[in-house]
Amino acid sequence: MPRIALVDNDRNILTSVSMMLEAEGFDVEIHFDGQAAWDAFTKNMPDIVVLEIKIPRLDGMDLLQLVRQCSSIPIILLTSKEDEIDEILGLRMGADDYVKKPFSQRILLERIRTLLRRQRATSCIMPVEVADTKVMDRGLLSMDPLRHGVTWR
Repeated sequence: MPRIALVDNDRNILTSVSMMLEAEGFDVEIHFDGQAAWDAFTKNMPDIVVLEIKIPRLDGMDLLQLVRQCSSIPIILLTSKEDEIDEILGLRMGADDYVKKPFSQRILLERIRTLLRRQRATSCIMPVEVADTKVMDRGLLSMDPLRHGVTWR
């Protein structure tokens, strides 16, 4: 099962969300601050991160930037920050979704499933090797039936 990292300084949220996710069969790891999360991520990156912006030692935006420098895993910002500018900034910095507190755990679960499904779908797309394209060359004409491309000269 996918491994989900929850990063929040609210123990009640961590407990309730982790229980719900574990009941759904996910492997869940929890972190109370950004630095602890980053230390764990450098050893073993999770499959998805649910991240509060306002966390101690390394805030959520800084952690988001660090993760984006080395990974494209899905990240959901789960936060009490309600300003539109915070949501825009989070999405521009690389978050895949933004959920405002208070929130529905069922909706959060479905957003997690959606991002994981999308991640699995894109990881299944295999890059096509140039040798496998069976490009046909006839004089100055080249035809690539796999890519539906034709070039002259």
